[in-house]
Amino acid sequence: MSFTVDKQTLDDLDLVGRFKAGSIFQVFDRTHTRGGSQLLESMFLHPLSDAEAINTRSSIFQYFQTRAAIFPVDKQQCDEVEEYISGAASRTLPGSALNIGSKKLLQLIGSDQQYELIHSGIQSLIRWLHTLHGFFDQLSSGLHEYPYRETIEEIRIIFRNTGLKKLMAEQRDAPLPIGKIIQYDRLLRHSHQQDIRRIMEVLYEIDVYITVSSIAEERGLACALAVPFTDGENRIDIVSLYHPQVTGAISNNIRVDHERNLIFLTGANMAGKSTFMKAFGTAIYLAHMGFPVAAAGMTFSVQDGLYTSINVSDNLNMGYSHFYAEVLRVRRAAEEVSLGKNLVIIFDELFKGTNVKDAYDATVAVTEAFANNRNCTFMVSTHIVEAGQTLQQRCHNMVFTQFPTVMENGRPAYTYKLQPGISSDRHGMRIITEEGILEIIRGRSEEQDHR
Repeated sequence: MSFTVDKQTLDDLDLVGRFKAGSIFQVFDRTHTRGGSQLLESMFLHPLSDAEAINTRSSIFQYFQTRAAIFPVDKQQCDEVEEYISGAASRTLPGSALNIGSKKLLQLIGSDQQYELIHSGIQSLIRWLHTLHGFFDQLSSGLHEYPYRETIEEIRIIFRNTGLKKLMAEQRDAPLPIGKIIQYDRLLRHSHQQDIRRIMEVLYEIDVYITVSSIAEERGLACALAVPFTDGENRIDIVSLYHPQVTGAISNNIRVDHERNLIFLTGANMAGKSTFMKAFGTAIYLAHMGFPVAAAGMTFSVQDGLYTSINVSDNLNMGYSHFYAEVLRVRRAAEEVSLGKNLVIIFDELFKGTNVKDAYDATVAVTEAFANNRNCTFMVSTHIVEAGQTLQQRCHNMVFTQFPTVMENGRPAYTYKLQPGISSDRHGMRIITEEGILEIIRGRSEEQDHR
């Protein structure tokens, strides 16, 4: 079973998008090769759902971070090798001789550059192999057991192949006679093409591992520990969680488990609720990728999926109002929960598209119903504090927490630090008054009356 996430969730959390400003993908998108960038994108689109696989990938990131490895080749070198190795080659030595010989003849009469391209492609590959041979030896030096060992040893065995050893005996950038070009072209593009492609495949993986581990070191990100999901033992424990795209972010601790599986979050606008919820959802997603998270530490039970309702909008083409779009989103989550899946569900401001009385009744009813599913983890925010007060009396598996507002010089200010309880902050009219909105409206009305 794979980790389930839908487009709405990806958009709510700004998880993917190579060219999307502020996306989480952009935090890590500093790979050195096209193949590495494509692999990174694939990892973002396919989070893992097995604790062993998650922890294995996480340990590889930690290994490369500890080694402080530097990626050994540049994008141009890899592109040159890719282009050369993708060209056609003869399966037999006589066929290769005929093919290369004809290209040499065309070069001599000045009507073709294919021979020179083959020559330079072999030289690029020789340089590339020389560099990588030393790099893989360096990665394995001084350690008997380490993550990724089998893969690194696999590549070192390929380098010990007789054909590649003969090739690497050539001096870098030395001109090659036509006889060797014929021999090496067949060797590289036919006999050992799969070996070269395997080296490239592993190199792209290492590109991602080195890039992500260096970003984790630079930003102080931490790898999360995954544990298998066990009935009655579901838990998510995050120390000093923050949002990776917020400069100077204030961190908070959060813990949920089977006995306390629903976080009910209150606080004024701008107090930090939505950012915190996005930080939590982002950490859950990155942790299931085996990637480092924006926290000091994290331990989590592996979940089946993640669903959010943060930026739900109306759909004019379908004739949906904002409220109906919210209802459909809650229904989608309810259907997934009803299938017995172990999910993380995040709802920001439930039912804000309807009147206060309906929103209160719906928030209480839906939150209470969801809370009965102890194998899932829920985070729900609302401005309707009365709903929280009602739920506090009815449900004992909820954690009621708030982002408080403090007054500084008569104006509201925000600590962005979670505190227990339900917020009682009501500063909307104070802000409206301080911004002089009513005076502006009244002044405009009086001006029209004088006319």
